[in-house]
Amino acid sequence: MNVEKGRLCACKLKAYADAYQKDEKNEIIRHAMSRTSVMNLAYDPSSFKDVDFHFSDVVKTMAVANQKSSGRCWIFAGLNILREIIAKKKKIKKFELSQNYISLFDKIEKSNWILEAFIDLADKPHDDRLLDYILTSPLNDGGQWDMFVSLVKKYGIVPQSAFPETYQSNNTRELDQIVSSWLRQFAYDAHCLHEEGKDEEIRPLKEKVMGRIYQTFFNAFGVPPEKFDFEYTDEKDEYHVERDLTPQTFFETYIGKKIDEYQSLIHYPESDRPYNRNYTVEYLGNVVGGKPINHVNVKMERLKELVVAMIKDGEPVWFGSDVGYFRDRSSYAWATGAIDYESLLGADIKFDKGAMLYYRASAMGHAMVITGVNLGVDGKPNRYKIENSWGEDNGLKGYYVMDEDFFDRFVYQAVVLKKYLNKEELAASNEKPIVLPLWDPMGTLA
Repeated sequence: MNVEKGRLCACKLKAYADAYQKDEKNEIIRHAMSRTSVMNLAYDPSSFKDVDFHFSDVVKTMAVANQKSSGRCWIFAGLNILREIIAKKKKIKKFELSQNYISLFDKIEKSNWILEAFIDLADKPHDDRLLDYILTSPLNDGGQWDMFVSLVKKYGIVPQSAFPETYQSNNTRELDQIVSSWLRQFAYDAHCLHEEGKDEEIRPLKEKVMGRIYQTFFNAFGVPPEKFDFEYTDEKDEYHVERDLTPQTFFETYIGKKIDEYQSLIHYPESDRPYNRNYTVEYLGNVVGGKPINHVNVKMERLKELVVAMIKDGEPVWFGSDVGYFRDRSSYAWATGAIDYESLLGADIKFDKGAMLYYRASAMGHAMVITGVNLGVDGKPNRYKIENSWGEDNGLKGYYVMDEDFFDRFVYQAVVLKKYLNKEELAASNEKPIVLPLWDPMGTLA
C-alpha cells in the first residue's frame, strides 16, 4: 500500500468537506437519512407502470409458505415445486409439505458433510484458503437445488401436518451458531491429532461429535414420524385419507423418478466460464454420497426461453437470484427502476454482471419459484410472477412481480425439466464437470 499517495491528508479532507458544503441537497438528504432507510428514500413509485400484476401465462399455485426467521428458502421453494405435483394429481386446493422434516435432515447431513471435510483437511494449517473458507460459516441454512434432491431422495417427504414447525426450525440462527462452534472445535482437535500422529483417533472423535449434533437437532426440530396418514380435502371439498405411509413411500408414490428429470442451469457471463459446459463446486454439498452439484451454464436468452416453455406447459420453476438491492418487501414490485440509488447517492450500484460476481458485489442468495410470465407483443417475456416464502403479509399475498431487467441482472440459476433442453445442453449435463473452487460465486448458497 502506498502510504504517501494513499493517505487522507488534511488538504484532501478539506476539499471533500468544501464540496459537501457547496451541494445544497446534502442537507436535505442528511436529514432524511437520519430516520429513514436508504431503500425507502430511493424508492421510485413511477416504476410500477412497467410491472403490472397481470400475466399472459400463469401456473395455478397455492398460497405461499413462510420460512420466518430462517434461511431455508431453497427448501421451501423445492417443496413448493413438489407440492404442486402432488396437488395436481390429487386435486388439492390447500396443502403444504413439511419444511421442518427436510430441514432437520439437512442440518444432520450438512454437519456430517462438514466433519468429513475437516477430516480431509486435517493436515492443513488454519489459514489454508479452503479450510479457512469452510471455517467462516461451517453450518448455515443455505442450499442449492441438487442438495434438496439429495435430501428428498434419501429421506422422502411428509405433509406439514405430520411434522409441523417448531420454534427452533423457524428461528435457526442461535443453534447454527452453537453447532458451528462444535464443528470448528472438531477441526482444531482433528488437526492436533494429525500433528501428533494420532489419525486413528479422529474418526471416533467425529462419531462422538456427530452423536451430540444428532441429539441436539432432534431435540430442537422434533422426532420425525416413521409412518403417517395422508389426509386431505379435494377441490370438491370431499375428504380423503391414505393410511400408514412412510416418508419414502409417500415420495415414491407421488414424485418418484420425476425428481431426476430436473437440471440446474446457471447464467455465468464470464469468458473463462464457457456456455454449454457442465460445472460443479469443490466441497459443496450436504449428503455424503448424494447427488453431486451439477450446473450447465447457458446464455440469458436461452435461460428465459426455457423458463417460458416450462410456464406455458404449466410447470413452475425453482430459481435462485440476488434480492439484496432492488426488492421492496412493502410492495409487490421487484424492478431495478424501483430503487433510484443514483438520484439519492450520486451513483448506481449496478455494473457488469460477470464482474459483479467476480468482485463480490452480487451472488445468488435467495431461492423462489416462478409461477407466471407476461409475453409482450414481440412474444418475449417482460415480467414474471414470483412465489416467495415470506408469508402472505408481504407483496400481494406473498407473490411478487419481477421485471425483465431485474431478471437479466440478478437471476443466476433456474431448474428446468431435461425434456426442454436441446442436444448440446443435454450432452453438457452428462459430461465430466469443470470443478470450481468452493469460494467461486456459484458456490454461494441460497
